[in-house]
Amino acid sequence: MSGLAGKTLFITGGSRGIGKAIALKAAKDGANIVIAAKTAEPHPKLPGTIFSAAEEVESAGGKALPLVVDVRSEENVIDAVEQAVSKFGGIDILVNNASAIQLTPTLQTDMKRFDLMHQVNTRGTFLCSKTCLPHLLKAKNPHVLNLSPPLNMEERWFAPHVAYTMAKFGMSQCVLGMAGEFRGKVAFNALWPRTAIATAAVKNLLGGEDAMKHTRKSTIMADAAVAIFNRDAKTVTGNFYIDDEVLAEEGVTDMDQYAMVAGADLMPDFFV
Repeated sequence: MSGLAGKTLFITGGSRGIGKAIALKAAKDGANIVIAAKTAEPHPKLPGTIFSAAEEVESAGGKALPLVVDVRSEENVIDAVEQAVSKFGGIDILVNNASAIQLTPTLQTDMKRFDLMHQVNTRGTFLCSKTCLPHLLKAKNPHVLNLSPPLNMEERWFAPHVAYTMAKFGMSQCVLGMAGEFRGKVAFNALWPRTAIATAAVKNLLGGEDAMKHTRKSTIMADAAVAIFNRDAKTVTGNFYIDDEVLAEEGVTDMDQYAMVAGADLMPDFFV
């Protein structure tokens, strides 16, 4: 493994949850982390800001650049990428983690929310990838990782919340297409958890504190992500990875270490 020392990661939605976990894991290797997220002020239900995340990154051993970024804004994203390159000299890894979710059926999904999910998830991923690519193409082992599911085109994954599924699958379609388009130059892969992960989204949408007992820690996704980043970008591309499968390939056998509550039954995630 080459390690991530001195490499620059541009992480969307990096102020909390899985995005922040990946940032902290990479920071321990001495990476530079661009925390590109909307949260500049604390939210009552969602702890953490880009500035508090930046402090944690630097405490972990990395360098941080916190930037207020709305991935729906082309101007915002272009400016953030320019600032990142100006400060750190380039971009080695892009993590498309920013996401909007609403698990509603068709008649209960208003178009404003439909548009938000597609603008953040699919369009935001495409925009950030497009904007970072000129810099990724100059990097030594460039990776793009989308936090999106395998393209399991089964009715059961669409019927309960078709708008959300379409928006998340749009991120995965970016992997499928861009992996082919940039094969041998930039790696494009997806990473998705086998089980629900202990994030604010799970707590707020899927059952509160009780649901959290049946999840894994976000560190499982971070460990899997960094393992992918250390693989050869010329050959490891176009994959739809599941977190525990990546770690098993790396020789990790103890998955119990990631459980929020030891021995608890785990809640499977969507799309797997």
